[in-house]
Amino acid sequence: MNRWEGLDEFVAVAECANFSRAAERLRVSSSHVSRQVALLEERLQARLLYRTTRRVSLTEAGQTFFTRCQRLIEERDEAFLAISDLHGAPTGLLRMTAAVAYGERFIVPLVNAFMTAYPQLKVEIELTNRMLDLVQEGFDLAIRLGRLEDSSLVASRIAPRAMYLCAAPAYLARYGRPHTLSELAGHNCLIGTNDTWMFQQAGREYPFKPSGNWRCNSGQAVLDATLCGLGLSQLPDYYVLDLLRQGELVSLLEINQPPNTAVWAVSPQRRYPVPKVRLLVEALKTGLALRPEYLAHTT
Repeated sequence: MNRWEGLDEFVAVAECANFSRAAERLRVSSSHVSRQVALLEERLQARLLYRTTRRVSLTEAGQTFFTRCQRLIEERDEAFLAISDLHGAPTGLLRMTAAVAYGERFIVPLVNAFMTAYPQLKVEIELTNRMLDLVQEGFDLAIRLGRLEDSSLVASRIAPRAMYLCAAPAYLARYGRPHTLSELAGHNCLIGTNDTWMFQQAGREYPFKPSGNWRCNSGQAVLDATLCGLGLSQLPDYYVLDLLRQGELVSLLEINQPPNTAVWAVSPQRRYPVPKVRLLVEALKTGLALRPEYLAHTT
């Protein structure tokens, strides 16, 4: 009998705290995972998991075994990766996620170009505006915008990102131009995915809660409403820079513009970088730097 049998299933269940999610991660059936874990417990003559209808948790023996197994699997996978890296070309499956609009516009085209260079690689991309747990849901890479909250992830800055408060000339002609942050409360704000707009004042962050008669979770929709003169909006540079240069939008309160955030590539913490992830991150960074939206940062 293969002494590794059941270890991957057990570790996946322990990390996901759920048999179904573990099965999704491993791309097998829930019954297969349950059977492998049961056989593992039988071989060890020890109960590893407490099972309820809602949650799975580790027994004392399970916790001890999990810590050792997790390290063994990581070292096993790193050994395979080290050999594959010697061959140069990335192979296997790479699972990644990105925000919907940004992913469609910027990330997916670059991934497609990367796949052309490395056709033996298999890529799965989930575009969602939810903040996914990369470890529990089995992702190798995520593209995140703005500021990072999870310090346990390995992060690489792949592009700049500046936020602009702006309005159409028609709106300003009708309602006037705000000259201070305190005047924002008197204006109609077009709200996207962020309920709080960030600014800076006297060297400190200044959070502002926008209010208005319009809301949508699409950046492009916010931009369209802004161009129609419906109100003020705060949008990333790649939406508005060309329109600002053309005079279709006006930048406001530039002295209070928040410090540049960034576009980040983040991945789970590992002892060694995964070669296929490292290569893709490098390709994304290079590709984004060549896009006209980002060339504006250097001109």
